[in-house]
Amino acid sequence: DDALIDVIADTPNIVPYIDMPLQHINGDMLRRMSRRVSPEDTRRLVDKLRARIDGLVLRTTFITGFPGETEQHVDELADFIAQSKFERLGVFTYSLEPDTPAARLSDHVPEEVKQARRARLMLIQQKVAFDGTEQTIGNALEVIIDKPFDTKRNVWIGRSHADAPDVDAVVYVTGQPRHPIAAGRIMPVEIVGRREYDLIAATVGAGR
Repeated sequence: DDALIDVIADTPNIVPYIDMPLQHINGDMLRRMSRRVSPEDTRRLVDKLRARIDGLVLRTTFITGFPGETEQHVDELADFIAQSKFERLGVFTYSLEPDTPAARLSDHVPEEVKQARRARLMLIQQKVAFDGTEQTIGNALEVIIDKPFDTKRNVWIGRSHADAPDVDAVVYVTGQPRHPIAAGRIMPVEIVGRREYDLIAATVGAGR
Protein backbone atom coordinates (compact mmCIF):
# COMPACT_ATOMS: atom_id res chain seq x y z
CA ASP A 1 0.00 0.00 0.00
CA ASP A 2 1.63 3.23 -1.19
CA ALA A 3 0.00 5.35 1.52
CA LEU A 4 1.41 3.17 4.30
CA ILE A 5 4.86 3.19 2.71
CA ASP A 6 4.70 7.00 2.57
CA VAL A 7 3.81 7.17 6.27
CA ILE A 8 6.77 4.96 7.23
CA ALA A 9 9.16 6.79 4.91
CA ASP A 10 8.12 10.29 6.02
CA THR A 11 7.72 9.78 9.78
CA PRO A 12 10.78 10.99 11.74
CA ASN A 13 12.30 8.78 14.44
CA ILE A 14 10.38 5.70 13.34
CA VAL A 15 12.24 2.39 13.32
CA PRO A 16 12.01 1.10 9.72
CA TYR A 17 11.31 -2.57 10.46
CA ILE A 18 8.81 -4.68 8.52
CA ASP A 19 7.94 -8.34 9.10
CA MET A 20 6.52 -9.74 5.86
CA PRO A 21 6.15 -13.57 5.71
CA LEU A 22 6.33 -14.35 1.98
CA GLN A 23 6.29 -18.19 2.17
CA HIS A 24 7.60 -18.72 -1.40
CA ILE A 25 8.40 -16.91 -4.64
CA ASN A 26 7.38 -19.50 -7.24
CA GLY A 27 3.94 -18.90 -8.72
CA ASP A 28 2.88 -22.55 -8.72
CA MET A 29 3.79 -22.90 -5.05
CA LEU A 30 2.02 -19.69 -4.08
CA ARG A 31 -1.17 -20.90 -5.76
CA ARG A 32 -0.90 -24.29 -4.04
CA MET A 33 -0.45 -22.48 -0.72
CA SER A 34 -3.57 -20.38 -1.50
CA ARG A 35 -1.51 -17.19 -1.35
CA ARG A 36 -3.29 -14.47 -3.28
CA VAL A 37 -0.14 -12.82 -4.57
CA SER A 38 2.04 -13.30 -7.63
CA PRO A 39 5.85 -13.45 -7.79
CA GLU A 40 5.79 -10.20 -9.76
CA ASP A 41 3.74 -8.49 -7.02
CA THR A 42 6.21 -9.65 -4.40
CA ARG A 43 9.29 -8.50 -6.31
CA ARG A 44 7.74 -5.10 -7.02
CA LEU A 45 6.80 -4.63 -3.37
CA VAL A 46 10.27 -5.52 -2.07
CA ASP A 47 11.91 -3.20 -4.62
CA LYS A 48 9.51 -0.37 -3.73
CA LEU A 49 10.14 -0.74 0.01
CA ARG A 50 13.91 -0.71 -0.50
CA ALA A 51 13.76 2.33 -2.77
CA ARG A 52 11.53 4.46 -0.56
CA ILE A 53 12.45 3.62 3.04
CA ASP A 54 15.98 4.44 4.18
CA GLY A 55 17.57 2.00 6.60
CA LEU A 56 14.79 -0.55 6.20
CA VAL A 57 15.10 -3.89 7.98
CA LEU A 58 13.06 -6.60 6.24
CA ARG A 59 12.21 -9.85 7.99
CA THR A 60 10.55 -12.74 6.19
CA THR A 61 9.93 -16.48 6.36
CA PHE A 62 9.73 -19.13 3.66
CA ILE A 63 8.39 -22.68 3.56
CA THR A 64 10.17 -25.42 1.64
CA GLY A 65 8.99 -28.95 1.02
CA PHE A 66 5.35 -28.00 0.44
CA PRO A 67 3.52 -30.72 -1.56
CA GLY A 68 4.43 -30.48 -5.23
CA GLU A 69 7.60 -28.44 -4.74
CA THR A 70 10.30 -29.37 -7.27
CA GLU A 71 14.02 -28.67 -7.45
CA GLN A 72 13.28 -25.97 -10.04
CA HIS A 73 10.95 -24.26 -7.56
CA VAL A 74 13.71 -24.36 -4.95
CA ASP A 75 16.23 -22.96 -7.45
CA GLU A 76 13.93 -19.98 -8.01
CA LEU A 77 13.54 -19.44 -4.28
CA ALA A 78 17.30 -19.71 -3.73
CA ASP A 79 17.97 -17.06 -6.39
CA PHE A 80 15.37 -14.76 -4.84
CA ILE A 81 16.89 -15.07 -1.36
CA ALA A 82 20.39 -14.35 -2.70
CA GLN A 83 19.19 -11.32 -4.68
CA SER A 84 16.86 -9.79 -2.09
CA LYS A 85 19.32 -9.83 0.84
CA PHE A 86 16.73 -9.87 3.60
CA GLU A 87 18.20 -8.64 6.89
CA ARG A 88 16.39 -11.38 8.83
CA LEU A 89 15.10 -14.59 7.28
CA GLY A 90 13.88 -17.98 8.42
CA VAL A 91 13.15 -21.13 6.42
CA PHE A 92 10.77 -23.77 7.71
CA THR A 93 9.95 -27.19 6.31
CA TYR A 94 6.34 -28.04 5.54
CA SER A 95 4.73 -30.11 8.27
CA LEU A 96 1.72 -32.24 7.38
CA GLU A 97 -1.38 -31.44 9.43
CA PRO A 98 -4.23 -33.95 9.09
CA ASP A 99 -7.59 -32.72 7.78
CA THR A 100 -6.13 -29.62 6.15
CA PRO A 101 -6.40 -28.77 2.42
CA ALA A 102 -2.61 -29.20 2.01
CA ALA A 103 -2.76 -32.70 3.47
CA ARG A 104 -5.00 -33.76 0.60
CA LEU A 105 -2.59 -32.55 -2.08
CA SER A 106 -0.51 -34.97 -4.11
CA ASP A 107 3.29 -35.17 -4.48
CA HIS A 108 4.31 -34.88 -0.84
CA VAL A 109 8.05 -34.33 -0.40
CA PRO A 110 10.15 -36.83 1.63
CA GLU A 111 11.38 -35.51 4.97
CA GLU A 112 15.08 -35.89 4.09
CA VAL A 113 14.55 -33.83 0.93
CA LYS A 114 12.78 -31.11 2.90
CA GLN A 115 15.68 -30.89 5.35
CA ALA A 116 18.28 -30.78 2.57
CA ARG A 117 16.40 -27.97 0.84
CA ARG A 118 16.12 -25.99 4.07
CA ALA A 119 19.85 -26.39 4.72
CA ARG A 120 20.65 -25.18 1.21
CA LEU A 121 18.47 -22.07 1.56
CA MET A 122 19.77 -21.21 5.03
CA LEU A 123 23.36 -21.50 3.79
CA ILE A 124 22.58 -18.81 1.22
CA GLN A 125 21.06 -16.61 3.92
CA GLN A 126 24.05 -17.21 6.17
CA LYS A 127 26.33 -15.56 3.62
CA VAL A 128 23.90 -12.63 3.31
CA ALA A 129 23.84 -12.28 7.10
CA PHE A 130 27.63 -12.50 7.51
CA ASP A 131 28.16 -9.91 4.77
CA GLY A 132 25.65 -7.68 6.53
CA THR A 133 27.35 -7.88 9.92
CA GLU A 134 30.74 -7.21 8.31
CA GLN A 135 29.37 -4.02 6.77
CA THR A 136 28.18 -2.71 10.15
CA ILE A 137 31.71 -2.57 11.60
CA GLY A 138 32.55 1.06 12.32
CA ASN A 139 28.90 2.12 12.39
CA ALA A 140 27.06 3.60 15.36
CA LEU A 141 23.69 2.40 16.60
CA GLU A 142 21.58 2.15 19.73
CA VAL A 143 21.35 -1.13 21.63
CA ILE A 144 18.94 -2.12 24.38
CA ILE A 145 20.74 -3.99 27.15
CA ASP A 146 19.24 -7.32 28.24
CA LYS A 147 21.62 -8.81 30.81
CA PRO A 148 25.28 -9.09 31.81
CA PHE A 149 27.45 -11.51 29.87
CA ASP A 150 30.56 -11.20 32.01
CA THR A 151 30.23 -8.73 34.92
CA LYS A 152 33.89 -9.09 35.82
CA ARG A 153 34.96 -7.72 32.44
CA ASN A 154 31.94 -5.39 32.11
CA VAL A 155 30.50 -7.12 29.04
CA TRP A 156 26.75 -7.09 28.47
CA ILE A 157 24.33 -8.69 26.04
CA GLY A 158 22.09 -6.37 24.08
CA ARG A 159 19.97 -6.20 20.94
CA SER A 160 19.57 -3.78 18.08
CA HIS A 161 16.15 -2.66 16.86
CA ALA A 162 16.30 -5.41 14.22
CA ASP A 163 16.64 -8.30 16.67
CA ALA A 164 13.93 -10.17 18.56
CA PRO A 165 14.79 -11.68 21.96
CA ASP A 166 15.74 -15.37 22.02
CA VAL A 167 15.39 -15.56 18.22
CA ASP A 168 17.96 -13.33 16.55
CA ALA A 169 21.58 -12.39 17.00
CA VAL A 170 22.85 -10.32 19.92
CA VAL A 171 25.28 -7.46 20.45
CA TYR A 172 28.06 -7.94 23.01
CA VAL A 173 28.63 -4.52 24.57
CA THR A 174 31.66 -3.40 26.58
CA GLY A 175 31.08 -0.38 28.80
CA GLN A 176 33.30 2.37 30.12
CA PRO A 177 33.30 3.86 33.64
CA ARG A 178 31.76 7.09 32.37
CA HIS A 179 29.04 5.17 30.51
CA PRO A 180 27.31 3.00 33.16
CA ILE A 181 25.35 0.05 31.77
CA ALA A 182 22.34 -1.68 33.28
CA ALA A 183 19.65 -4.01 32.02
CA GLY A 184 16.90 -2.07 30.28
CA ARG A 185 19.09 0.89 29.32
CA ILE A 186 19.44 1.94 25.68
CA MET A 187 23.09 2.60 24.93
CA PRO A 188 24.75 4.31 21.96
CA VAL A 189 27.54 2.05 20.73
CA GLU A 190 30.06 1.65 17.94
CA ILE A 191 30.34 -1.75 16.25
CA VAL A 192 33.96 -2.87 16.48
CA GLY A 193 33.74 -6.49 15.32
CA ARG A 194 31.55 -9.51 14.75
CA ARG A 195 31.34 -13.16 15.72
CA GLU A 196 29.37 -14.94 13.02
CA TYR A 197 25.81 -13.57 13.37
CA ASP A 198 26.57 -11.56 16.53
CA LEU A 199 28.08 -8.10 16.80
CA ILE A 200 30.73 -6.77 19.20
CA ALA A 201 30.43 -3.15 20.32
CA ALA A 202 31.75 -0.52 22.72
CA THR A 203 29.73 2.26 24.31
CA VAL A 204 30.34 5.76 22.95
CA GLY A 205 28.02 7.77 25.16
CA ALA A 206 25.64 7.81 28.09
CA GLY A 207 22.51 5.71 27.80
CA ARG A 208 18.91 6.38 28.71
